[in-house]
Amino acid sequence: MFEAVEGMVAEHADLESRLGAPETHADARLAKRLNRRYAELSRVIGTWREWQRLAGDIEAARELADEDPAFAEEAAGLEARREEAAERLRRLLVPRDPTDDKDAILEIKSGEGGEESALFAGDLLRMYTRYAEARGWGVEVLDAAESDLGGFKSVTVAVKAKGTPDPGETPYALLKFEGGVHRVQRVPVTESQGRVHTSAAGVLVLPEAEQVDVTVDENDLRIDVFRSSGPGGQSVNTTDSAVRITHVPTGIVVSCQNEKSQLQNKEQALRILRARLLVAAQEEADAEASEARRSQVRTVDRSERIRTYNFPENRISDHRTGYKAYNLDQVLDGDLQPVLTSCVEADLAARLAALED
Repeated sequence: MFEAVEGMVAEHADLESRLGAPETHADARLAKRLNRRYAELSRVIGTWREWQRLAGDIEAARELADEDPAFAEEAAGLEARREEAAERLRRLLVPRDPTDDKDAILEIKSGEGGEESALFAGDLLRMYTRYAEARGWGVEVLDAAESDLGGFKSVTVAVKAKGTPDPGETPYALLKFEGGVHRVQRVPVTESQGRVHTSAAGVLVLPEAEQVDVTVDENDLRIDVFRSSGPGGQSVNTTDSAVRITHVPTGIVVSCQNEKSQLQNKEQALRILRARLLVAAQEEADAEASEARRSQVRTVDRSERIRTYNFPENRISDHRTGYKAYNLDQVLDGDLQPVLTSCVEADLAARLAALED
């Protein structure tokens, strides 16, 4: 498995040369893409070189152990360190999701439970916003339909990293595990008897596609405009600024009404459409891929119930990984990383196991 690193060394050197050339940085998108790949390879090669160096250190310690027994103990410690380096290297060499270097678009929709579900959708939005802020990411609302009590019937946001995050640390690489049905158990504000109710909200996570990732032919689009409306059917403005785009070949429909201008709503809708088209292309490719790749995709299946938020017990449970903790209040305040780490580790373990089969 480690033989693959030797080919990466040449690619790493080539990237270093290209990143040192002024013309590379004249194209911001190219420079960003090359920087991400360079950072990914740097981690792999750095760990590989450590693993190789430790082999020489172990051999030297064993030779010296004939003269001084203390070196035998040092050799044992070095062997343990080399095995740790090997494990890190194995994890780094597992094939990555090609969209793991992207920012994310999150769509949160209320489900069964009426107004309580819409309020819970608002809680999820706040949780993701707080988590993003803690990581230094930016959150931009692309479209939102509020409910009468201040929740959200649906809300779509873009989550963007700043700079060049480390591999596996981008918004999509982490937040893709949030896709699915989120169930909440609590006493609704509309419940006068104090009874615990169960409702749910759905989360869809898409990798944000750049224009170079997906080509959208204007001739394939049907664009309709209509008047924006807010809670209770009240008009947000008196012009036909809301935009609905239908991608005729696939039937994908995207609507945006959050901005005051028709042009802005069109641009936001196109961002969401590109993300959905990228996912559709991925799913088509996944259908032809290996069982290992398909199993990875299933871990982020948006149709399954993935998590329960139990307010009376202050408990959060992830049904895919078995993660359970009694700090729901902290999680909803943005302390989401331990939950996500359990998903990342479970996904990595599944992919490692698939490689060994």
